[in-house]
This record gives sequence, structure tokens and C-alpha cells, in this order.
Amino acid sequence: MAIRASLLEQIYTVVAQVPAGRVTTYGRIAGMTEGATARLVGTAMRQLPAGHALPWHRVINATRRVADHGGASEQQRLLREEGVVFDGAGRVPARLLWPD
Repeated sequence: MAIRASLLEQIYTVVAQVPAGRVTTYGRIAGMTEGATARLVGTAMRQLPAGHALPWHRVINATRRVADHGGASEQQRLLREEGVVFDGAGRVPARLLWPD
């Protein structure tokens, strides 16, 4: 799926703002752009080039869980290193969602 460069820039600008120790969802990011959908945000995260500095690991799904993908264990590890906790069902507490 091809994503307009301007929309990618909007998505990546929002992701760059998510503070350490907090998470946001694909849908929340989409809502802060001009036309992205949650699925499009997920696609944008998968298209990040190697060596990028974006905190991709701070983007989770609407159920407040890490999406099931090849980098899920790495994502959980990075989030835990930032102090993000998960409950017994693998959900992040709502109080850690950004923006408030």
C-alpha cells in the first residue's frame, strides 16, 4: 500500500512526540492526522527504514496490547525498559495512554 509522503510525515511527526514510558494507539495517531486510518498507521510503522530513530515501540493496538507481529517481543522489551507495565492479559494500563 502506497502512502502519500505528506501523510507519512504527519504519522511520523506524531509518533516522534510520544514520551518515554507512555504509549499511544494506531487509531489515536490516525485521529491526529489529515486522513490516516489505524490500518494505514500500522502500515507506516512496518515501512520504517532501518536505523530510524522513531519510538515505534510506543504504538500499540486499540485493546492496549502489543500487536502480534515479528517484533512483538522486542517491542515489549523496549516498553518494559521504559517502565511500561502489562497486566496479566498483556494490556497496558489506560493511565499510560498518550495523549491524556
